[in-house]
Amino acid sequence: MGLDIISGLTAFGGGLVGYLVPFLFVLTIVVFFHELGHFLVARWCGIKVLTFSLGFGPELFGFYDRYGTRWKLSAVPLGGYVKFFGDENAASAPDHAAHAAMTDSEKKDSFIGQPVPARAAVVAAGPIANFVLAIAIFAGIFMIAGKQTTSARVDAIQPGSAAATAGFQPGDLVLSIDGEKIDSFSDMQRIVSISSGEPLKIVVERQGTQVSLNATPQLKEVKDNFGNVHRLGVLGISRSMAAGDVKTERLGPIDAVKLGAQETWFVVDRTLSYIVGVFAGREAADQLGGPIRIAQVSGQVASAGFVALIHLTAVLSVSIGLLNLFPIPLLDGGHLLFYGIEAARGRPLSERAQEVGFRIGLAIVVMLMIFATFNDILHLATS
Repeated sequence: MGLDIISGLTAFGGGLVGYLVPFLFVLTIVVFFHELGHFLVARWCGIKVLTFSLGFGPELFGFYDRYGTRWKLSAVPLGGYVKFFGDENAASAPDHAAHAAMTDSEKKDSFIGQPVPARAAVVAAGPIANFVLAIAIFAGIFMIAGKQTTSARVDAIQPGSAAATAGFQPGDLVLSIDGEKIDSFSDMQRIVSISSGEPLKIVVERQGTQVSLNATPQLKEVKDNFGNVHRLGVLGISRSMAAGDVKTERLGPIDAVKLGAQETWFVVDRTLSYIVGVFAGREAADQLGGPIRIAQVSGQVASAGFVALIHLTAVLSVSIGLLNLFPIPLLDGGHLLFYGIEAARGRPLSERAQEVGFRIGLAIVVMLMIFATFNDILHLATS
């Protein structure tokens, strides 16, 4: 296995440039808009912003704007931060000693000196910006490149599959699943993929007559076009690619934004379903990937074209926005948790409690990163 891992890493290193450039493109856009959300709302609230950094570590280059904010690009391109006046560090941990020594005028400019609603708005603005970015990207794709849809018509059925057991026949057109209307093959895939082991009531149109079928998707390992393995619920049917079953349509702005919001919600829903499935034992945690996996997928998707890469940017933006809302100290959701407690108690948690919380949050984040990176290395060894 050691040789497999080495050969996998070597293959990854051999295509490093092809992976690194798309990875940095995707991550930079997502991080920039996340931090821009924090920055804009802070400025709107009258908070002094000391630093806007893309990346961590030593500064590569930067400049000051007319408000005294240092905009900079740092050496480690795995994130970014906005540091406010009154913050102890880049994670926005409050500097209580410095706050106590501030004048009343300085307190009004500091982050820690703001009321709870203002601080919560600044913190929540980062994830919200990620969701807005995703909706905008999805909408732009639907307006410019169009939305390609394939009807939910069955072309072929795999022997011994869930579909064969349920009685599907070639030519069947899926109309609904558990009462939910199905307009395309992808609509059907989305429901089936997260329903392994769950019985579904599927209504199909067969030779002008509606037929009700009961099918239970089977959990299978499915390879995508790049050879990556995903565990999904499948029925065992293939789509019809006949001329009348495939169409591409460019949407108007309103419809595009609506569908962009639906796509964004789908990513949120699928991500939460996966996380719940991991804790419930229905999903395998080895699907969790880190920076190496993201870089690999970015390179693979980039080879399919710019539209595919910008679509990945939207998906990653949703994922990062959602991750940051988890109530883990150090993440945005952890700050919001503290502010919620402060609002309920009428006073903030003690400095000691906040310090312990941030340490626990740091430990959780580091452990998740180590676990995800370990998964990435194993994935490279087996790919």
